[in-house]
Amino acid sequence: MIKYLGSKRRLVPVIEDLLVRSGARTALDLFSGTTRVGRAFKARGARVTALDSTRYAEMLARCYIATDATQVDGDRLTAEVARLNALPGRPGYVTATFCQTARFFQPFNGERIDAVRDDLETRRDDPLFPVLVTSLLEAADRVDSTTGIQMAYLKQWSDRSHKALELRVPDLIDGPGEAVRGDALQMTGSLGSFDLAYLDPPYNQHRYLANYHVWETLVAWDDPEHYGVAQKRIECRDPTAASAFNAKASMPTALRQVVKEVNARVLVLSYNDESWMGLDDLVAACQLRGHVAVLGFDSTRYVGARIGIYDPSGRPVGTPGRLRNVEYLLVAGDEATVEHLVAPYAEARITVDGHQEGVTGGLTAQAGAGDSGHTAGA
Repeated sequence: MIKYLGSKRRLVPVIEDLLVRSGARTALDLFSGTTRVGRAFKARGARVTALDSTRYAEMLARCYIATDATQVDGDRLTAEVARLNALPGRPGYVTATFCQTARFFQPFNGERIDAVRDDLETRRDDPLFPVLVTSLLEAADRVDSTTGIQMAYLKQWSDRSHKALELRVPDLIDGPGEAVRGDALQMTGSLGSFDLAYLDPPYNQHRYLANYHVWETLVAWDDPEHYGVAQKRIECRDPTAASAFNAKASMPTALRQVVKEVNARVLVLSYNDESWMGLDDLVAACQLRGHVAVLGFDSTRYVGARIGIYDPSGRPVGTPGRLRNVEYLLVAGDEATVEHLVAPYAEARITVDGHQEGVTGGLTAQAGAGDSGHTAGA
């Protein structure tokens, strides 16, 4: 599992329990990211459809959601991982761009990443392709030098960056599923009907394409033009590629449209208290689906919020922000169903009339765990 800003690792047990208590057999993971939630749903026996707009998220979904473990030749997969691990390094785009110009990986690992990805590019028609590319992404993540996002890298090499790149066999899950790449605004209404839909929309102006541009390039393998200290893909600058969810003016309307158009018996929306929409507005949006219950969980923010931002010379160019936030789960649908689903979480319940803001603790792990240290890049 790659490090990921906004990861719902700490909330997954609750979200998974909501699925189980609902009796859902089909589920939609909208804005799927690493597919952490979709995987939990699939492991519980639901047929999952995962949608995201990025290439890397689609690749992760092709591996963990669309690949049926019962249809995979395990021996061949193990042999392929071993073969890729034995390839000698060969410097290419990753080494030049992300190891020498920028410092996301140490050069000896960059050369290995280049060699493995070049080899895989000749095997795009192999059913194992998404599984092996995912294995490479996860291996690269284990030896990177960031705090969990690729807008910046650490001023000093992280401890893990000194380790050798090692691919591992991903933990695949039995059963079929679907991976879809596209814009939620354009595609939600055409995805079909689901017992439960989980929505985890972006919270601010920072696009995940830019936050994880290295993974986007590893998947596309297209030798893109790049810019800035972090060597981001040039498309990160393209205003036409921006999502309505990354603009304060358009985000509320976009969310209401998706909530309205999703075809699901139960809707679960995750958000937090440091974002563009307040809780009252979130509740109003979800009331398009019926009765709404709100759960709130106190949480620590990712490690980068605690250490600030530094330029390559070590000069501070930013200061640490707030260290904690409240993670919301809004559950919407038929009143009896919703109240049944949230019944075990009375201590986390927040009233929707605006008079109570009580939350429960218990979510204290970091969202994007990385080595502490100064970061550089923009």
